[in-house]
Amino acid sequence: MELAQLNIAKARGEMDEPLMKEFVDNLESVNAMAESSEGFIWRLKDESGDATAIQAFDDPLLLVNMSVWQSPDALKGFMYMTHHISFMKRKKEWFEKLTQANYVLWWVPKGHIPDVEEGKLRLEHLREHGESPYAFSFKSRFEPSDLVTTKIA
Repeated sequence: MELAQLNIAKARGEMDEPLMKEFVDNLESVNAMAESSEGFIWRLKDESGDATAIQAFDDPLLLVNMSVWQSPDALKGFMYMTHHISFMKRKKEWFEKLTQANYVLWWVPKGHIPDVEEGKLRLEHLREHGESPYAFSFKSRFEPSDLVTTKIA
């Protein structure tokens, strides 16, 4: 099994506004960093190489990011042990604080590439039902074996 993740963020402005310039200017390098990270498998992107133009929600300022990793440790390694952490620390400059869960993790069969709708369903499930092997966050450490013994609500 491999770990899929979806995260969303509400931008404080359109991608072409001056407020978002530094974020946009660094997308390519941060995405390249993800792709070269140990344990990286796949990430959502369009023809331009990023996902900021993919409109998954009615609100055009709500951005979506998805990826698949070999393990939670591989994803955490990219997030917290690379230059990516410096952008996470500055997210308030570019993104509004969301009142509900803004990311979800779930296990997928090896080689499965999830689509945005699958990710949105997992996020909604987490928001409605809390942590479970079906949809969880880093707060829980569910393993693929937990899926076998757990019924989905």
